[in-house]
Amino acid sequence: MKKVTLYTDGACSGNPGPGGWGAVLLYGEHKTELSGAEEETTNNRMEITAVIEGLKKLKYPCEVEIYSDSAYTVNAFCEGWVYAWEKNGWKKADRKAVLNEELWRELLSLTRIHHVSFHKVKGHADNELNNKCDELARNAIADLREKLIKDGSD
Repeated sequence: MKKVTLYTDGACSGNPGPGGWGAVLLYGEHKTELSGAEEETTNNRMEITAVIEGLKKLKYPCEVEIYSDSAYTVNAFCEGWVYAWEKNGWKKADRKAVLNEELWRELLSLTRIHHVSFHKVKGHADNELNNKCDELARNAIADLREKLIKDGSD
């Protein structure tokens, strides 16, 4: 099974507000940078989306080491929350609906294709690839804003 490293990050300008995500995929000597943005979203949604989009880029099942500064995303898997949510009909322990259910469902399905392990990294620190993902996410927000301004003036 091919070994891939995936770094991800999400960002939001306002929460909710315009948001972006960034991902860096590493396989051997190959490096792929991905990013995207949404007009109205939350930071948590962008954090999850970054992982989803990175995994969707893989063409066949891989062994994937995922690095994220999102405790929400990492702990959902490392602490087993996502499996409990699925088992309980996408309800949390307090019986309230899980936020971002559609994203969790998609991510869970992708993690069943690949052999994944999640790792928490410190955000906005000295991790070069986490910082690159943050830059990609923030640039995606800036590009979205620029596009919206341009479209509004046409």
